[in-house]
Amino acid sequence: MICALLLAGGRGERFGGDKLAATLADGTPVALAASRPLLAGCDRVLAVLRPGREALGERLQAEGCELLVSPCTRQGMGASLAAGVAATPEAGAWLVALADMPLVAPATVAELAARLRAGAGIVMPEYDGRRGHPVGFAARFGPALRALAGDTGARRVVRAHPGCVVTVPVADPGILRDVDTPADLAAMNEGGDTRDDG
Repeated sequence: MICALLLAGGRGERFGGDKLAATLADGTPVALAASRPLLAGCDRVLAVLRPGREALGERLQAEGCELLVSPCTRQGMGASLAAGVAATPEAGAWLVALADMPLVAPATVAELAARLRAGAGIVMPEYDGRRGHPVGFAARFGPALRALAGDTGARRVVRAHPGCVVTVPVADPGILRDVDTPADLAAMNEGGDTRDDG
């Protein structure tokens, strides 16, 4: 069972407001757009939110996501990820996605999930020579993921197991495109490029 973890606990400080509820050109909130490829390609989607995001949670739930509202999210991305993994111990693998990346293609999620089902340890999509998100982890990495804390994400786990990483080339620039500022969203809605923090 592939469980997608949609990390939606950030505060959006650089955006200056609730970026996950901001809308794309077609009117879809950023977080909902990010959830849809996961819902199509994974067996289960758990959205990890901070307290006070009830309205967003209700919309994600209506899409088909399960919710984990956790105060751990205030500590950062690593803590959010650890909480999501701890809440889904029955998962055969996790696909970790960011709720501020609404342009990831469904085909990318499907390919990453297929690699995990085929036994890959860690899967990362790559576009134009650059690795992006979402990133998949087999169940054996559960203890390492649950040990994450603060704002240290899963990159530490990836670096500790380079021999387990399967890089999956995709024709999907969406794996590199996130919404951190209003300018990012405006460029996305105009069909332009956005900054990537790597």
